[in-house]
Amino acid sequence: MVTAVVFDVGETLLDDSREWGAWADWIGVPRHTFSTVLGAVTAAGRDNAETFQYFRPGFDVAHQRQLREDAGLGEQIEEQDLYPDVRPSLAALRGLGLRVGIAGNQTARAAELLRALALPVDFVATSGEWGVAKPSKTFFDRVVEAAAAPAEQIVYVGDHRDNDIVAAKAAGLHTALIRRGPWGYLWANDPLVQRDADWVINSLDELPALLTD
Repeated sequence: MVTAVVFDVGETLLDDSREWGAWADWIGVPRHTFSTVLGAVTAAGRDNAETFQYFRPGFDVAHQRQLREDAGLGEQIEEQDLYPDVRPSLAALRGLGLRVGIAGNQTARAAELLRALALPVDFVATSGEWGVAKPSKTFFDRVVEAAAAPAEQIVYVGDHRDNDIVAAKAAGLHTALIRRGPWGYLWANDPLVQRDADWVINSLDELPALLTD
């Protein structure tokens, strides 16, 4: 029995194109070049923050993020960044009586911006607020606490093989990989995803029917 569904953020609910483009502009690299190197880092299964090291060795992401904020060029999360299936799918899941949440590896500022969108969810949390990030089991312990349900009654939905699917499954949650964004497409047929994902979906619209079958 599933009583709660919790969603990753980037490339699960949000199209990250605008944010990655903003980073490319910030460091003065053509967007296509930045995207291609990001893809190579992704394909190697490494942390996407390592992308910056190819262009600026020693790049401090947290410090540069603050500089962007100070310059008025900080994080933006607006309605246009949501994938079209997000609002209707979240609302449909809540309509089924499920507890719905958002929890991802984002900053505390991103949590504020997500809450400002007034999505139909019961909670929003980020690693920046919790002080712990995926794939740590402690992160998923916090997910279980926030969802107010046993781990075996929670579905975690994300696009990343290691941070979302493998880690959530190891923590005792059900998992669904969404096949979109670079990570979702790259790893949809990966052996570890096939082992640990209860479902591989192409749209969040598929979830209500899957969870009521």
